Amino acid sequence: MSEEEMHEQQQEWEKSRRRESLLEEFLRPSHVFAVVGATPKREKYGYKIFKSLKEAGYKVYAVNPNHEEIEGERCYASLSELPEKPDVVDIVVPPAVTEQIVREAHRLGIKKIWMQPGAESEEAIKFCEEHGISVIHGLCVMLESLRAARKREI
Repeated sequence: MSEEEMHEQQQEWEKSRRRESLLEEFLRPSHVFAVVGATPKREKYGYKIFKSLKEAGYKVYAVNPNHEEIEGERCYASLSELPEKPDVVDIVVPPAVTEQIVREAHRLGIKKIWMQPGAESEEAIKFCEEHGISVIHGLCVMLESLRAARKREI
């Protein structure tokens, strides 16, 4: 193996380690989540993510101005209306809305944003990075929370 290949392999390993560390930080069992884009429509990811995080044992708030409740739980119109500041905001909305949500999260001092696949935009990611907000994108919180739970069981 050439020195360049070894360097590339080392960089990939470090990148993977940083990603794992970030996932562990986001998925701490004590964290409170807000799911922006939560919905009572069972076929939608906003519902599946909200439900999955609750079933995984997280305290989860639904955020969607178009709904008042989801399965008997209050749905808040915005992050600003939540009764407590969430540790993680999981975003399941179109990219243009994501850009607004990350700005609101920043104003509220929220430091962890998870953009579901399809919700991310380069502008929103850049905003997070420029404002000291940890951001995960390109991964599904449902799959990663299940993987983290299995890892804790071992």
